[in-house]
Amino acid sequence: MSALTPPTDMPTPTTDKITQAAMETIYLCKFRVSMDGEWLCLRELDDISLTPDPEPTHEDPNYLMANERMNLMNMAKLSIKGLIESALNLGRTLDSDYAPLQQFFVVMEHCLKHGLKAKKTFLGQNKSFWGPLELVEKLVPEAAEITASVKDLPGLKTPVGRGRAWLRLALMQKKLSEYMKALINKKELLSEFYEANALMMEEEGAIIAGLLVGLNVIDANFCMKGEDLDSQVGVIDFSMYLKDGNSSKGSEGDGQITAILDQKNYVEELNRHLNATVNNLQAKVDALEKSNTKLTEELAVANNRIITLQEEMERVKEESSYLLESSRKGPRQDRTAEGQALSEARKHLKEETQLRLDVEKELELQISMRQEMELAMKMLEKDVCEKQDALVSLRQQLDDLRALKHELAFKLQSSDLGVKQKSELNSRLEEKTNQMAATIRQLEQSEKDLVKQAKTLNSAANKLIPKHH
Repeated sequence: MSALTPPTDMPTPTTDKITQAAMETIYLCKFRVSMDGEWLCLRELDDISLTPDPEPTHEDPNYLMANERMNLMNMAKLSIKGLIESALNLGRTLDSDYAPLQQFFVVMEHCLKHGLKAKKTFLGQNKSFWGPLELVEKLVPEAAEITASVKDLPGLKTPVGRGRAWLRLALMQKKLSEYMKALINKKELLSEFYEANALMMEEEGAIIAGLLVGLNVIDANFCMKGEDLDSQVGVIDFSMYLKDGNSSKGSEGDGQITAILDQKNYVEELNRHLNATVNNLQAKVDALEKSNTKLTEELAVANNRIITLQEEMERVKEESSYLLESSRKGPRQDRTAEGQALSEARKHLKEETQLRLDVEKELELQISMRQEMELAMKMLEKDVCEKQDALVSLRQQLDDLRALKHELAFKLQSSDLGVKQKSELNSRLEEKTNQMAATIRQLEQSEKDLVKQAKTLNSAANKLIPKHH
């Protein structure tokens, strides 16, 4: 579940805001991710029967954070295990286009973003995991080379892009596990960037760092000069880990339908959150358009005011030149009054000039704000388009899940029909068996009657035989 000026270390307000909106697309607090062998199971928290202990409810932030940590840890286990197995089976050096590797970086990104403290910027708040990763070079001197290389990359403009590049270089160096362990062991430094119940501050972070050791057996090679790491959309593709509904038969049909329904509910929930995000972004675009219109109107008013001040300044210059000319030609007794008028005119001219400078400064400020707003609006429109593309993809996945559900329901109905036919055949066989048993009993009774008749005839014959002798 994809960014032009020379790169700087200071985050720009516009790009950080857009990056935050684009990356916040995983919603694990409403679901519990559990492991079923090598498969991923999703269950809504409302469907899980809990013991009636007066312990944390689903609305408790600590409970939600703990559930998110568990979900991310399970996703990291599946991602790392699947990446190692697929890489060993592939038997070659991995590149940036390898799907399991892409999903691994997305999962790691969400793990590093979990519980980040938000920093206030011009357009609101943003969260970036580049800050904690920069600390690694202070703990492990070998990481200084990676950090310097990331800062020298010309195509990176945002902290998110630099963090993604750092993860790829650390994996290529086969030092990712070592760097993560060194970072997790310094919780006093991480507390500046993470909340107390974040994944990097709890036991789950240490477990994930231990799992990363297994990645040292694979070889990876990335070319990041032409890769756009700033504007990638990091969405976890659960379809790589979800159990296939056609893999079970017989009595497992109900379990399959339940799993499919759980997955469908998750996709619908994710779709609802994406719709809400798109609506929020559209509202921000509308607000920026209104602000742009207001700035345009203020600019027009300021231009009219400047024109008026210029006309008034020309008039004052003409008056001052007229007063100077008249003071030269007129009698000396009028020069004092004319000098006072001239000083007043000069004072007025100075005030008008200062006012004009102030208006020009305000105009320049308004123009710069307008340009920044236009840039932010373009970035938001781009993000809305990316969100809509992701939404179309998720809807396609939802349609596929619905088709799979209908297919399973049809198979279940066919199975029920077969069971019904077999039960009817069984009842017919039982009925025929009963009839045959009754016939056998009748035959046995007839045999007994025939034996009795034979005995009677035999005795009668025995009586007749002596009489003839």
